[in-house]
Amino acid sequence: MRKIIVLSFITLDGVMQAPGGPEEDTSGGFNFGGWVAPYFDEAGGKIMEKQMKPADLLLGRKTFEIFASYWPEHADIWPGINDVTKYVLSGTVKKSDPLAIGWKNSVFLKNLTDIEKLKNSNGSDIQVHGSGELIQLLLKNDLVDELWLKIYPVTLGKGKKLFDKGTIPAAFTLTKSTITPSGVIIANYRRDGNVRTGTVGS
Repeated sequence: MRKIIVLSFITLDGVMQAPGGPEEDTSGGFNFGGWVAPYFDEAGGKIMEKQMKPADLLLGRKTFEIFASYWPEHADIWPGINDVTKYVLSGTVKKSDPLAIGWKNSVFLKNLTDIEKLKNSNGSDIQVHGSGELIQLLLKNDLVDELWLKIYPVTLGKGKKLFDKGTIPAAFTLTKSTITPSGVIIANYRRDGNVRTGTVGS
């Protein structure tokens, strides 16, 4: 069985939309694209380098289109990105799509059953980047094994959120954390059974 690991940049109020640049995703009138840039520092960059070691990817359609139009020409920034297998959940994009042809090793999944088969197959861990709607589907069906979050000291008040309609009650264990000089909390969480409750002080 393969682990599904969600990696996400989020704000203090949980927004994950368009962290990388102003034109990355303006849907819904979002005008804060690129909100991570002012907080980038060497310490955070080194951790991101480790997290970007080659791994198969699971992407939603919109993130796939953004990635496929950018990464083939920028592999020096993310070594191995063009060689790993990219699994894409989409009912509209197909192998014959120009972006799919241009980005090798792209495999298209049609539904949740395909994702479950992928998770139960043999192979490396699978990373999920961006892909907000896909993440909601994974969370709803308890298919996320780990969360690798980069939490930025900013609130935006609007935008697509990491934890939204798909979130279910679930416990996680913090396995690693650090705080960068610019105030970004980088935390890794592992899925850890059911939510436990009790009374404080008893």
